[in-house]
Amino acid sequence: MLVALAANLVIAVAKAIGGLAAGSPALLSEAAHSVADSLNEVFLLAALRRSRRPADRRHPFGYGKERFFWSLLAAVGIFVMGGCFSFFQGFEALTTETEEKLSGYVAGLIVLGVALLAEGGSLLRALYQVRRQGGAGAGLRDPALRTVVAEDGTAVLGVTLAMVGMALHMVTGQAVWEASASIAIGALLVYVAFRLGRDARDQLIGEAADPESSGRICALLRAQPEIDSVEALFTMKTGLDTALVAARVDLVPGMDSERVEEVAVRIKRSIASTVPEADQIFLDVTDRPAREAAESPAATGERGGA
Repeated sequence: MLVALAANLVIAVAKAIGGLAAGSPALLSEAAHSVADSLNEVFLLAALRRSRRPADRRHPFGYGKERFFWSLLAAVGIFVMGGCFSFFQGFEALTTETEEKLSGYVAGLIVLGVALLAEGGSLLRALYQVRRQGGAGAGLRDPALRTVVAEDGTAVLGVTLAMVGMALHMVTGQAVWEASASIAIGALLVYVAFRLGRDARDQLIGEAADPESSGRICALLRAQPEIDSVEALFTMKTGLDTALVAARVDLVPGMDSERVEEVAVRIKRSIASTVPEADQIFLDVTDRPAREAAESPAATGERGGA
């Protein structure tokens, strides 16, 4: 990732110099895009490093959600630095006449061509990493990797839009083509930022584990001979590969406290072996009727539930 960061910074400087030399709004928009990508890679490096810290007294469930927090900051960076600046460049180009320099545009197109090759190679590497981690379904669960794929895909599309806008401006002499390209780049960045920010928000608030894992846990609990009924099951992602599991179960009558403890330990171990991401497991043993438990605040989601 450090190599990608250095490459992005070099590309950003080249785009900025070319954009200023040619007076090209599309090229300047892409320069802002590259700067945003560079800042976001710094955020992702922080996310990868900080999320690996072990749990402590202040954070007993670990630091896995650091990835979600830094991914949210990356989304904000894409929106502010990339999207808003690109909109500004596009609207300014529509209302202001700038001097056109053909030589500068040729140099700008060359810079964009090199950037397209670099960004395309980075996108291919990211997609290969997704494939190694289990494909789109499993690989894109990682918010850091998902952000990298989104950034690289957006970069390839953004560079293509900028090249088309600049080429049409050179051929027709109409600045509206390049201004439209800048606005399109801005809209693309805002959309990507919205999607990434929404996903990070859901995970920070406390997103449940995937339905398949929850279903396996529920089936395992119901299959235990000592459990009469499963009154409630709650899950929450605490990191990329970790989740908290809390279940309220009604045991069969006639079990003493020592037997209840043995059963609880065995069930927790079974859940941990069946669903490896379940690293924090809590069982609430109750003898209340199922209907009463189902109407409790924890089961209905009312404030004050366990």
